[in-house]
Amino acid sequence: MISLRKNIITLFMALAVVAVSFAQTPESWKALEKPLNFYLANDLGRNGYYDQKPIAELMGNMAETVDIECVVAAGDVHHFEGVRSVNDPLWMTNYELIYSHPELMIPWYAILGNHEYRGNTQAVIDYSKISARWNMPDRYYTFVMENDGITVRFVMVDTAPLIDKYREDDEYSDACKQDMDKQLSWIDSLLTTSKEDWVLVVGHHPIFAETGKDDSERLDLQKRLDSILRKHTNVDMYLCGHIHNFQHIRKVDSNIDYVVNTSGSLSRKVKPIDGTRFCSGDTGFSLICADKKELNLHMINKEGKVIYTVTRKK
Repeated sequence: MISLRKNIITLFMALAVVAVSFAQTPESWKALEKPLNFYLANDLGRNGYYDQKPIAELMGNMAETVDIECVVAAGDVHHFEGVRSVNDPLWMTNYELIYSHPELMIPWYAILGNHEYRGNTQAVIDYSKISARWNMPDRYYTFVMENDGITVRFVMVDTAPLIDKYREDDEYSDACKQDMDKQLSWIDSLLTTSKEDWVLVVGHHPIFAETGKDDSERLDLQKRLDSILRKHTNVDMYLCGHIHNFQHIRKVDSNIDYVVNTSGSLSRKVKPIDGTRFCSGDTGFSLICADKKELNLHMINKEGKVIYTVTRKK
């Protein structure tokens, strides 16, 4: 009996240690901070329902501790039919009234997702003229963040027009109007001349991922986009959303980390595939932290816990 009691006490103490080690506090968040810090968030727009509001609040609370430069919004800020105009009420219910924490009044750099392509895509770009924090100068573009001599280049890609499924579907009528070859040539040229410490390519759709969605989506991007990315040794990560879960995939014939960022509102189950280093069906967002020698992408769940970290080192 005494031995059993000791074993129970030992097990309880072990569980307590595990719980403490995974608990997140402002102090533990602060320990993640580097000279450059960003959020990656996508698949958000649920009018505040599901986990959207608590995750938005968590992002604001974490930004009280970690100096966040910007939010990279990797598409589908608006479910389900995109927006009709810059005055669509969805801008308030999906975005402005949800991400209202003072620390989230920072630049948001956005791209189009497939749901935006079901609405007025130009309105998503034009909202940059309405909102002081919404930044989307074009369907695809680039920007560089710099601090203390550290530079990170973001290459923001418009993936829907690179996928035949969307180009051939009248529901996404703007996709077929876009010059696919022009964008791919721009990406190739930009990566050829990029000299920043870190280069992150951001698109809405995954190149590799476990998902029940049509295989053609990934195959088209592997043929068109990934073939360009692999030519350039300076590409560190390809970041995307669309699948509504966390995934980190490494392929044996590529030096790129392929990261699927989860939904900030409603997630889906996931299982490993070839090349999977980690996967989780949690909702949340990612925190990206960079210095000269190391870049970390921390996957954060809705409880504020770091459930996995992708690390690149120089």
